[in-house]
Amino acid sequence: MLELEAVSKVYAQGRRVVHAVRDVSLRISAGEFVVIMGPSGSGKSTLLHLLGALDTPTTGRALFQGRDLQEMSDRERSVLRRTKIGFVFQFFNLLPTLTAVENVALPLLLGGVGRRQAEARAEAALEAVGLGGRRSHLPDELSGGEMQRVAIARALVGDPDAVLCDEPTGNLDSAHSAEVLRLLRRLPEPGRRAVVMVTHDAAAAAIGDRIIHIRDGRIDADSGLREPASATAVSAVP
Repeated sequence: MLELEAVSKVYAQGRRVVHAVRDVSLRISAGEFVVIMGPSGSGKSTLLHLLGALDTPTTGRALFQGRDLQEMSDRERSVLRRTKIGFVFQFFNLLPTLTAVENVALPLLLGGVGRRQAEARAEAALEAVGLGGRRSHLPDELSGGEMQRVAIARALVGDPDAVLCDEPTGNLDSAHSAEVLRLLRRLPEPGRRAVVMVTHDAAAAAIGDRIIHIRDGRIDADSGLREPASATAVSAVP
C-alpha cells in the first residue's frame, strides 16, 4: 500500500545541506500497524511525510497503492491526502473557533460534501472515539486526551485507507496516552487500512505489529511482522 523505493530527501538550510532521509526502501502492507522509532533529528517525521504525500523525494520513488506520488499534480496529491489518508499530529491541529463536530466535519466540507451529511458523519466519528457527548465543545473546553480523540475522529471521518500519526501521544500525560493508544490499536483493518505511527516512546511503540528503527536518515533495524499487540498489552501501556 505504502512504498518507498531508494528514497532520499535533501533540504538546503542556508549554506548547509541536510540529508534527512538516505536511500530508504520500505513497503507497508494493507492492515499493518507499523511504528517508526528514532531519536530527534533521525528523519522519522520526514519519512512519514514522504509516505503521506506531504513531501516528495529528492531521489527515488514514493508510491501510494501503486501510484507514483511525484507523477501526480499538486491538486491530485491534495485530493489523495484528503480522501485516502488520515493524519494525526502531536499538537492536535484543531481550529480553536470551531466545535468538535465542526473540526471533524471540516475535511468533508472542503471536499464538497453537504453540511448536513458532513456533520452527520462527523457525529458518527465522534461517537466511535467515545466523544459523542462533546460534539458542541470548543477545543479549549476539552482535555488533551479529548482533543487528540477529536483529531483521530477527523482523521477517520473520510474512511481513509491509511492513518499516519506523528508523535500522537507526545503532548499527553500517561493516562491520556494509554487511552489514545488503545484507540489507535483498533484502527488497522486486515487487508485494507494501514496505520503508521512515529514515536520516540518505546512503551507506545509496543502496540505496533512491526517496529522500524531509523538513525541518521537510514533504516537501522526492522523487526519484521509479528502478531498484533493484544488488548492486555495495550492496556498495560503507561
